Amino acid sequence: MYTNLLVETNGQIAEITINRPNQLNALNKETISELHLALKTADEDQSIGVIILTGSGEKAFVAGADIKEFADFSIAQGGELAQKGQRILFSFMEHLSTPVIAAVNGFALGGGLELAMAAHIRIASSNARMGLPEVSLGLIPGYGGTQRLAQLVGRGKANEMVFTAGMIKADEALQWGLVNYVVEPTELMDKAREIARKILNNSGSAISCAIRAINANFLDGQDGFDVEIEEFGKCFGTADFTEGTTAFLEKRKPNFRN
Repeated sequence: MYTNLLVETNGQIAEITINRPNQLNALNKETISELHLALKTADEDQSIGVIILTGSGEKAFVAGADIKEFADFSIAQGGELAQKGQRILFSFMEHLSTPVIAAVNGFALGGGLELAMAAHIRIASSNARMGLPEVSLGLIPGYGGTQRLAQLVGRGKANEMVFTAGMIKADEALQWGLVNYVVEPTELMDKAREIARKILNNSGSAISCAIRAINANFLDGQDGFDVEIEEFGKCFGTADFTEGTTAFLEKRKPNFRN
């Protein structure tokens, strides 16, 4: 079904692997379109509660965008490239109802780091190297990198990373809050699955509400507190709320039918 992806289901976990190791998993148009379809399919599957996104091989999560596809673009074409990519992949993934964990192995550069930042949780292997080198090509990050990096690490560190086009190591990424955990490469997927299983213990509908509420704080024209109130109210109309409160009162573990 996919040319550049491997998709497997592990219980309630969908595992999507970008599989272009000879190109260090660089994002070309076809891969972006396939990721959109794979993420959409997993999000719409009621049996899936968590998505793990990673890259094949030991060298790279995603080493960037496929530069040869846009080296001769005009101003209009460049703007369209960024707009479409954000719409169908980066912003699309950030606003999925299903939480996405990025398991970052090796290089996550340019569009690769932007992809990881659009996930809800990031785990890095100790050999990970992250950066936004676009200014060394006469560009700036175009898939949300200037916005999400500043949100995660603060304006000063984001300015440094973008202006210098440099890479940071996994430990520094952890220090700055760019990733949630750093583990050895052999433990990366196990750690991602461990977190996924913890998520699966809880209400899927409530987690979807939480994603919308948390994201609202970063959207122009939205009051995050108002969205939180709205989403909080919605929870009261769900079967998960009934099960969760009943289980609490009966002193047993809830059985959410995510």
